[in-house]
Amino acid sequence: MEKIIQNAGFEQITAIVNVRIFDGEQMIAPTHVVIKGDSIISVGGDLPADATIVDGENGTLMPGFIDAHVHTSIGGLRDALKFGVTTELEMNGDFTKRGREIQLKNVIDVADVRSAGTAITAPGGHPDELLPNDDEIPEFVLKELEKLSEEDKEAMLAAYAHDHEEIPQVTSVEEAIKHVHTQVENGADYIKIMIEEGTVMGAPGLPVLSDEILKTAVNEAHKFGKLVIAHVLTALTSQEAIDLGVDGLGHLFIDRPEYTAELVKSIAASGAFVTPCLVLNSSIIGNPASELANDPRVHSKLSPEWIDILNSSFNTFPQGNMENSFKNVMDLHRAGVDILVGTDVAPVPVPNLGGLAHGASVHHEMQLLVKAGFTPIEALQSATTKPARCFGLHDRGRIAEGARADLILVDGDPTTNISDTLSIKSVWFNGSQLRG
Repeated sequence: MEKIIQNAGFEQITAIVNVRIFDGEQMIAPTHVVIKGDSIISVGGDLPADATIVDGENGTLMPGFIDAHVHTSIGGLRDALKFGVTTELEMNGDFTKRGREIQLKNVIDVADVRSAGTAITAPGGHPDELLPNDDEIPEFVLKELEKLSEEDKEAMLAAYAHDHEEIPQVTSVEEAIKHVHTQVENGADYIKIMIEEGTVMGAPGLPVLSDEILKTAVNEAHKFGKLVIAHVLTALTSQEAIDLGVDGLGHLFIDRPEYTAELVKSIAASGAFVTPCLVLNSSIIGNPASELANDPRVHSKLSPEWIDILNSSFNTFPQGNMENSFKNVMDLHRAGVDILVGTDVAPVPVPNLGGLAHGASVHHEMQLLVKAGFTPIEALQSATTKPARCFGLHDRGRIAEGARADLILVDGDPTTNISDTLSIKSVWFNGSQLRG
């Protein structure tokens, strides 16, 4: 997708006409939107005489999508934008405010990003078991590194491989407080904690921090006004996270014990949101995303390496089944819990972290939500207004006067056929139009 700079030196006015409009909540009556500079200045109403007209040809215009759970890179942010994902929310990585200022300086063709910074985990705890050492970086990644600046190269290496000894250590209440302070100083937008003992990830016995240490971290983050999101993959750890007072669960519990109804009530009563990452659960139980990979609307936009990743899977919990995840997410949804679209995609193509790809997996997640029982409109809300509201991103996730001009135009009507989200005609990012 090639970027077309529309706003260099002046604020061009663009009118997108002849479209159905999903405003982030519902389909609305107006059939055109007017953009000036980086903002929406009107929805419906009179067309400015000096507007450049873009005929939507009876397609559907929607807010840019938000992926509420990623681990990303410059390449990942670039791929996200190709699929109309205009914002990625990083849940463990380097794109804090300080990181953005360094890594994204003069980079204009990537999605917007927010970050938790480095998550709080025990020494040797998750995600240590998933990440390769330096000598395991594939040749194709090394070739990609050669194309990057020194700063970007360092960032990509940090995202792909890691030195186990350089991961910040949290072993006490004092270190948990210090860790939160460090992330806040770096400009973390929210805080992430890990509660993962490894069974679902094929690594039983992973070290996990005590409730006392985790509770201290949650309380300290809240003193700074930061949301806290917990990595949890089982019902037991989900309840533990809720008892700690977290604001959101970064995954959906993959099991379905007898006390699931009580857990659902507990999550609903807490007011926490849930980002189920059904695409990850599907991969964990051994399902590759081959149908997505083979869709020409996806295949044409991703590198062969990412297509290979989609055609593989985690396969660390083959005894699981998607029916449990579908029932769990629907129980939460019916209980009034905010369900957000997220993918947990890796920053670069890692062979053992299969079934996921930046941008494309957001569309897959919406398809799985519909398969679980969401209406298409509810799935679209989970990728637009809901994550924007839950994360306080009040300038996006909706089509309304004054909102940021992050938009996606597609053929067809995703409010009746969710797969139509992939039939992308054009994307606007911060007011600038991109075309495939």
